[in-house]
Amino acid sequence: MQLFFSKSIPDLTNVVLVESGPRSLYDNYIGHLYEQYGDQIRINLVTCYAGKPEGFRESNGKIYRVQDYRGWDGAKRMAEELRTQGPTILGILCAGVPVMSKWKWLLTAALPSKVFVMNENGDYFWADYTNWKIILHFMAFRAGMSGEGGVWLPLRMLVFPFGMAYFAAYAAWLHGRRWLRNI
Repeated sequence: MQLFFSKSIPDLTNVVLVESGPRSLYDNYIGHLYEQYGDQIRINLVTCYAGKPEGFRESNGKIYRVQDYRGWDGAKRMAEELRTQGPTILGILCAGVPVMSKWKWLLTAALPSKVFVMNENGDYFWADYTNWKIILHFMAFRAGMSGEGGVWLPLRMLVFPFGMAYFAAYAAWLHGRRWLRNI
């Protein structure tokens, strides 16, 4: 996220895509990138799926399977391999599925590239300060705090500790009373 405070969008020459949602989204998207930018674009794909997406050209990129990079040392090794290739763009699919969350955050922090976030509908936005309202709305929606849940969820979160304290005190009172009767 080193380019968070920059409005400029680098050339799409070296792209890292994190496939953390339905493969069908990337099937269409990768083909579209090759159509638009031709052979000048290099796409590296970080995935947990077997096989490769439709339209992916291994001559212009590499598939990194997270199964081959287990543990913290493996994750650092993958990030370093990708970093040495000088990616200009990092694309993250956030489809409301908690798949590869660790990898999304790790690569966002480790790679010196401009980040775009794509949802399950194929809509995307650049993760920079000019889109702060979109980012907040996206985060609130994913946390279940938009719509009707936007009012009740924070209220429930506020009341929860007091409810738990009440139940703990009530249980302590009941057990204390029983203990005193048995003395």
